[in-house]
Amino acid sequence: MNAKIVKRRAILRSTGLLTAGLLLGAPAAPSFAASTVDAGRRLTPDQAWAALRQGNRRWASGEVLHPHQDRARRTEVAKKQEPYAVVVSCIDSRVPPEIVFDTGLGDLLTVRSAAHTIDPLVSGAIEYGPFELDVPLIVVLGHQRCGAVGAAAHALDEGERLPGSLHDIVEALRPAYKRADGNVEKMIRLNTTAVVAELKAEKLLRRRIARKQLKIVGGYYSLDTGLVTRLV
Repeated sequence: MNAKIVKRRAILRSTGLLTAGLLLGAPAAPSFAASTVDAGRRLTPDQAWAALRQGNRRWASGEVLHPHQDRARRTEVAKKQEPYAVVVSCIDSRVPPEIVFDTGLGDLLTVRSAAHTIDPLVSGAIEYGPFELDVPLIVVLGHQRCGAVGAAAHALDEGERLPGSLHDIVEALRPAYKRADGNVEKMIRLNTTAVVAELKAEKLLRRRIARKQLKIVGGYYSLDTGLVTRLV
């Protein structure tokens, strides 16, 4: 066999499958498909947001990795957790944060309520992550066609009072309803940015933001595309 051919094959083997694929004309995988957060790695707020964005792109493109979802990870986090983000999202069954951001065990603290509305108990759950675990990022995640927002808008349109504690959700969304003139999709975005502003004003969180230890961002999840876009 020609010595040049032998040498070329050895190079292809040593450089790995991805490089070999590129040299042979195979399409390259998207760069975000191989990016996950290393165990025990402390992230800055911007790095945490970038990791979530990359995971969401994997989810939207179908290139999911399902990281940190095996027995080894379960053992690793059994005695200690080091999540890198708190995600405040709606209870909607179509918007599970761990799936939307392609994460796994020990990566996220998730706090979920109807239309991601907050009260003192919910705020305390959110504050736990930054205050007790040094979590560098909070994401408030609204989503397309939010049923809770739609129900609240309908109740306010008709002047109805919903039964039980459901009416508390309506009242929490009333300011966004007024600002959006009843437009549900606009309400979702306005409520998301309002929750971000409310959290930024919380004393415990405000201090960490001032020290650049924490960022709070608002996002909007499209049920149609699977993508999260940043609102604020």
